Amino acid sequence: MLTSIDLSNNQFQGEIPEVIGRLNSLEGLNLSYNNLSGHIPPSVGNLTSLEWLDLSSNKLVGKIPEKLVDLTFLSVLNLSENQLEGQVPQGKQFNTFENNSYEGNEWLYGLPLSKVCSNHDPRQLLKEDGSNSSISFGWKVVLMGYGCGLMFGMVVGYVVFQTGKPKWFVTLVEGPKHGRRKKSKNGFGGKGRRI
Repeated sequence: MLTSIDLSNNQFQGEIPEVIGRLNSLEGLNLSYNNLSGHIPPSVGNLTSLEWLDLSSNKLVGKIPEKLVDLTFLSVLNLSENQLEGQVPQGKQFNTFENNSYEGNEWLYGLPLSKVCSNHDPRQLLKEDGSNSSISFGWKVVLMGYGCGLMFGMVVGYVVFQTGKPKWFVTLVEGPKHGRRKKSKNGFGGKGRRI
């Protein structure tokens, strides 16, 4: 009787087959560090004897199937470094898994992740603001930047006005004065002494 499968680090490609859900006696499944794509088949939820499941470091997409919550013997779960999205399922064993079980899945949210549950898909927010950029800044970051810039400007302004007209600032703004002749040591500006 087959109780565990470890096919990690094999560069397998394609989708995880639905038929995997028929291996009822399976206690451990490790398909990590491959190039598997597609969704996690809901049939994995039929593996009621499963104690550990590692699908990390693949290219899996979509939501984590709700049916996985029914895996009551599951004590180790690693779905990190994929492209999963949506809310992390809640209940039973899923309440015991920590943040590191889901790391590297940018679009996952909900407990235990630091991203709280939301009714909005985070990618939808990018589309709504009209930008196609994958870089997004929160208002807190922008506010901190403005605050730091404002404070720096106020400090420089205070120093400039308290010290009068510093030469470096006047030179910077007005540029060097041209046409001014230096006085020579003898007190006359020019080439030599007049007789």
